[in-house]
Amino acid sequence: MRGFCPIGQPIGRRRSAGVILFTWRIIPAAAAILAPAAIFALALGHASMPATLPLPIPDLVELQPGTFDHRAAGEFSRDGKPTAAPVVTTAIKRTLAVMRHQVTVADYQRCVEAEACQVVDRDAAAPGLPMVKVSWRDAHAYASWLSRQTGEQFRLPTDEEWAYAAASRFHDDALPETLDVGDPGQRALAVYDRDASLQERFDQAPRPIGSFGANENGLLDVAGNVWEWTNTCYTRNALDARGEAVTTMVNCGVRVVEGRHRTYIADFIRDARAAGCSIGMPPSNLGFRLVRDDLRHAQRLPLAWVRRLVGLQT
Repeated sequence: MRGFCPIGQPIGRRRSAGVILFTWRIIPAAAAILAPAAIFALALGHASMPATLPLPIPDLVELQPGTFDHRAAGEFSRDGKPTAAPVVTTAIKRTLAVMRHQVTVADYQRCVEAEACQVVDRDAAAPGLPMVKVSWRDAHAYASWLSRQTGEQFRLPTDEEWAYAAASRFHDDALPETLDVGDPGQRALAVYDRDASLQERFDQAPRPIGSFGANENGLLDVAGNVWEWTNTCYTRNALDARGEAVTTMVNCGVRVVEGRHRTYIADFIRDARAAGCSIGMPPSNLGFRLVRDDLRHAQRLPLAWVRRLVGLQT
């Protein structure tokens, strides 16, 4: 058996006891350093990166961090009477990577064929249409499947992230400030007038991707006739005299849905026009688009460096 040959020591030359001792001290030390790195790299690789990538990464639009003002989601009351939701300032602290368009029928069908998503009503002849009649649970299952298939971390956006991405197409549907909140009849009429103005001015059937154009962020079909699920739970908030929340009840069985107006729908509902605990005008169609978490994406660089260090890839 051939022995270990130190750098600069010709094969066949007799080595001193000092060199041999030094050599056998180096080998355990090197193993002690590299073995944990190799185990760490293998563990992370199996946990976060699939052996193959059968699906390409969806077309994403990356939005830079920033702050913006928008009306908070949820129901609010003051002194036991309904009141307008406060306008809040929200900071998006990381780059927000959003799907350029909604998940399509063809996209969703691949998840169904993989037996990771449930079969729902769809138009088999129109794979390029946005996928509709999906519940929050359906959308969540698709996000989990897509994450496993691509090695990225996809999820539904929060209501704040959706509003930030929608930009000028985010609609503030608050009632007039001049409304007498102490008069229930006046409030009922104001709600009716607001909801009547939201009646569709176009066909409610889903249209091909791009039919409603792009907003200033390059996102297609925002606030068209397909509303989009978010990950934000429905809240009921009681405000004090200063307008600060003193009690908040959270119900994650109901989620915020965004589109031409904001509404709240039970997470198992697929068609809000047929059923569901929606508030105000029901959406014409329920669909979704996803965002990618940058935290997991950023781990790829150090992971690749460790794997290269221990010789697992070139």
